[in-house]
Amino acid sequence: MKKTDIIYGTCAASSMFVSILLWFTINREYGAYVGIWVPSILALWAVHKLCQIEKNQIKEE
Repeated sequence: MKKTDIIYGTCAASSMFVSILLWFTINREYGAYVGIWVPSILALWAVHKLCQIEKNQIKEE
């Protein structure tokens, strides 16, 4: 696993954990707000991976 994969995975998991924590302890609205970050982080990760793949294909040509 690459360093960037670990960072993105950690950020997404941390966001999910904080979202659950906020939902059950402080305020459900805060938990929902932080929970929205998870798909955004995962989408950014996917875009980053696609850009790396494209960059590697261009180098091979």
